[in-house]
Amino acid sequence: MVLEAPIVAADVVQWLYSDAPHLQGTLDIVSELSERLREGNVPVDRTTTGIWVVHPNVRAEQSVWTSEGQRELIRYGADTGTDEAYQGSPIERVHETNAAVRVRIEADPESADQLSFTRELKERGFTDYIALPMPFSDGSIKVASFATKAAGGFTSSHLNVFNSIIRPLALVCELKTLRRTAETVLDTYVGPRAGLKVLDGTTRRGDGEWIKAVVSFADIRGFSRLSNTLPADKIVIFLNKYFGAMTAAVEAHGGEVLKFIGDEVMAIFPYETAEEAKDAAWRALMAARETLQRIEGINGSKNCLVTPDMSVGIALHAGDVFYGNVGSETRLDFTVVGPVVNLASRIAELAKNLERQVLVSDALADIMGCRSGLYGRYEVKGFDDPVSVYSPDLSRDISMGYCPDNAAERALEEN
Repeated sequence: MVLEAPIVAADVVQWLYSDAPHLQGTLDIVSELSERLREGNVPVDRTTTGIWVVHPNVRAEQSVWTSEGQRELIRYGADTGTDEAYQGSPIERVHETNAAVRVRIEADPESADQLSFTRELKERGFTDYIALPMPFSDGSIKVASFATKAAGGFTSSHLNVFNSIIRPLALVCELKTLRRTAETVLDTYVGPRAGLKVLDGTTRRGDGEWIKAVVSFADIRGFSRLSNTLPADKIVIFLNKYFGAMTAAVEAHGGEVLKFIGDEVMAIFPYETAEEAKDAAWRALMAARETLQRIEGINGSKNCLVTPDMSVGIALHAGDVFYGNVGSETRLDFTVVGPVVNLASRIAELAKNLERQVLVSDALADIMGCRSGLYGRYEVKGFDDPVSVYSPDLSRDISMGYCPDNAAERALEEN
């Protein structure tokens, strides 16, 4: 069938401007784009986009579609050793020249052999390859590429289609990239739960909701003295290891770290029903246990004698908290506030003063149906009545529970 390049290009451009922006991400866009091109007799067998992204751990993302069934989003970190593959590649040439780079693999095999990437395409049966610049509105250049296994490679009509669709494709990819960047920044700085609410429009001062949650507070013992004696760069390394251990443990058990306050970490484990409350409490306890294990591992593997061992106190409390925006007219913070948060913070201070690794409140003990490990009743700042705190034994397998009376029941639940 003869290719009607203007018609095919118009159909694809219409789709890019209308339906494509509603797809989930660039991989979905690249996949459906490739199928539409093939339906229009443009013989693409491999399509990719390469986009630099704003992410603390990811440097770039590549969406890859092939006619053989590959549909993959590849993420490249800053330390994945991709520079060597990038140098001298067609992608680098596009970035440097802001012009398309074509390698006619079948018609000019010697040129294909000069680059490891196109040499690999040649070995896989590809006959032609072209990489085109995708200009974003901020002046940066991203790249889209197309390759075919068709005899003779791409025709001039095929190239006209690519040239016609590249700018609307860039626009749609930029929209998805901007959304992804916003999500990444918000996830990184306020957490995924809060970030989603902000993106959904919960951005006015006072916006929020009352939720039920287990609140976890943790802080480092002796941090003030430590920060006054260690160099700033050593303090940053020390804090990053501690925050990394705490965050990994919380997220591994379904919680969310809301903020770092000096040397403190505040996290929540939301719930709605009584059954969910018990599960949230167990997950918070398991996160505390894993945090202590991770910190013990850090202390055991360190090779710098200047930095002392880490020692933390963790407090767990539960109840109703206001989850939303607080702050000024021009500067907001999405957080949890309320008496439950305040008491969790005071119990964390108490854990430090009593030199206990983990203390839980009477409310959490009530959720667990277990008051084993009562450590006493203490006056805390800001509260009229003394508070009861419990020091659970987390040294055993926590899946059996820290409360001896509940061990058999917990084992039955796990099975």
